[in-house]
Amino acid sequence: MVGTGQATRKLQDGQPVTLSCSEGLEGAVFAGLLPFVEKEIRLDRMAKTRTQILMNIASPDAAFQWWHLPVKGIGLARMEFLVNDVIKVHPMALAHFEKLRDPRAKRQIEKLTEGYPDKKEYFVDKLSRGLAQIAATQYPNPVIVRLSDFKTNEYANLVGGAAFEPQEENPMIGWRGASRYYSPGYQPGFELECRALKRVREKMGLTNVVVMVPFCRTLTEADRVLAVMAKNGLRRHAKGLQVYVMCEIPANVILAEEFARRFDGFSIGSNDLTQLTLGVDRDSGILTPLFDERDGAVMKSIEDVIRRCRKTHTKIGICGQAPSDHPEFAAFLVRCGIDSISLNPDSVAAALKSVAAQEAKILRQKRRRP
Repeated sequence: MVGTGQATRKLQDGQPVTLSCSEGLEGAVFAGLLPFVEKEIRLDRMAKTRTQILMNIASPDAAFQWWHLPVKGIGLARMEFLVNDVIKVHPMALAHFEKLRDPRAKRQIEKLTEGYPDKKEYFVDKLSRGLAQIAATQYPNPVIVRLSDFKTNEYANLVGGAAFEPQEENPMIGWRGASRYYSPGYQPGFELECRALKRVREKMGLTNVVVMVPFCRTLTEADRVLAVMAKNGLRRHAKGLQVYVMCEIPANVILAEEFARRFDGFSIGSNDLTQLTLGVDRDSGILTPLFDERDGAVMKSIEDVIRRCRKTHTKIGICGQAPSDHPEFAAFLVRCGIDSISLNPDSVAAALKSVAAQEAKILRQKRRRP
């Protein structure tokens, strides 16, 4: 580990510490000698499953760290990591740099974008390179890239972001996801996202990238987003482009057939679906005991949307946290007939084993039927 900037001030000679570099590019130093467990897994002996097992990935570093796992692609690549940790600037501040009035933000942007006369190209170049690195680790298997899904308070923390973001009482269910992409207040920034994705697919040749729209509340909203994407060179089915939608709002379940006519696949976001089905703010510590993806209402919704997607021959997977945390939840998804389960990388080995066991159980039950 290099470049800590403060190790010589904070650490003393002979002080026991635990150094961890298992998370990717950035390491961590913990006080004391912390216990840890090493587990060796033979990748060539891992179970095979009918259900596609995919990974959730946030960064290129994580993608290169876990590329060797026997998965069938990436079910969720989060664009937010690259925007927050690599680009660091609000896209609207780059799209309207000349109109920016905050002198401190302008100085920060000038420093970050050094070598980029066109500030918008800085965003497109950095984002496309990062996404391409992630997609390259799984080519030709699909890599589902979710469009930006920051909340307004998170966008405001980006350099220059405060000038473009309203203050909301509850950003979790506010101006986020699809509602931003066609809005005059963010559409110029969204167009930069589209340019980056188009570059990844058409100039870099990584046609395994699938684009996913998050938090799409209505059918009208879906149509408007798809129209903006098409206007910016991301027309559904053109040059093989597939467009998915997150299934994380009860409306996505209730109108599944109608959404299926507009999108090529669904990816269940169990966190938001649980929040909106139970009316529980998942940021509220007081309500934590009530938040459970295994609640009967949530599971019934998931079972219902999988059934509807199978009826319309629409692909459906899940990229939420629940299958990583609860093996029995993954088994439930298999029984429902889900097409894919996307997990955190450290959960893949255990999930392959439990999913294979559940599939074998289902097969035995079918054979026993008269």
